[in-house]
Amino acid sequence: MLNERVQAMRDAGELPRFIAVEGPIGVGKTTLARRLAETFNYEVLLEQAEANPFLERFYRAPRQYALQTELFFLFQRAEQLRELKQNSLFEEVRVSDFLIDKNELFAEVTLDEDEFRLYQNVHKHLTLDAPRPDLVIYLQAPTSVLLQRIGKRGLAIERSIDSDYLDRLNNAYARFFHFYDDAPLLIVNAADIDFAGHDEDYQQLVSYLLDIGKGRHYFNPRPLAG
Repeated sequence: MLNERVQAMRDAGELPRFIAVEGPIGVGKTTLARRLAETFNYEVLLEQAEANPFLERFYRAPRQYALQTELFFLFQRAEQLRELKQNSLFEEVRVSDFLIDKNELFAEVTLDEDEFRLYQNVHKHLTLDAPRPDLVIYLQAPTSVLLQRIGKRGLAIERSIDSDYLDRLNNAYARFFHFYDDAPLLIVNAADIDFAGHDEDYQQLVSYLLDIGKGRHYFNPRPLAG
């Protein structure tokens, strides 16, 4: 039933052409982005955190490697945008597991005042001009849930992530999306949602997002019938 509805909306040109999925580390944004791309038959554009040679060192010694880490991500994102524009990729439909214009969110959390000022100056001179999504999905979950999920996936690079860093990151995301109005926004309570293991969770979310329009919307999963 859901697949037929998605197909009908695709044929009518009613689906959002560019969906960005966002949220803190461990909340499930890549899993959701991949599933949405499969359901909508879209291309998927994924963040490339594993390509950052400073990231593992940052998790072990944040103050020492914060600036290098954030500048690498900034230049990486600028290069991604350059390639996307050259190839006209955003003329096609797609799902990404990041919002390109949230660069400064992480930098504000990790850098001191002088470093952040330098970062902003570099950012300004790169003149990033990101495409605007037709829908942004912001996944929320408490820090305790994020830590549990990060531990469960067992990536070596993430072993040094602590609750203090995740708390600050969670708060930064909340502040960022409290004022975000550049695109329709769907805020999802992802604390009890398993997009990989429970298909019902995913089906509920997709059914809900197909009905939303402009503005800000909230999704709390309904208890399933026993």
